[in-house]
Amino acid sequence: MKRDPQIMARVKGILSEISEIAPGHAVELRIPPYSAIQCVEGPKHTRGTPPNVVEMSAQTLFALASGTPWAELIEAGAIHASGERSNLETLFIQVTNRMRS
Repeated sequence: MKRDPQIMARVKGILSEISEIAPGHAVELRIPPYSAIQCVEGPKHTRGTPPNVVEMSAQTLFALASGTPWAELIEAGAIHASGERSNLETLFIQVTNRMRS
């Protein structure tokens, strides 16, 4: 899949905000094919598939950052989240507030 440079820039900007709000290595947040980061405080993951993974499209990431509720997108199947630390609802509320100010 080809990566659109404008979408890449928006994804990187939002992920940068997330890294500032919730630094850490407990959750791997994947936005294929654009980027992935580790965030949220907690146990560091070093090998194999991380125990806490959240994956979504760039469009879903943009929707969350602009205020679409986490639960709505989970229910729609637009977010795939696994692991005990994978509920990023509170984090995305903070991202939305930051992006709006």
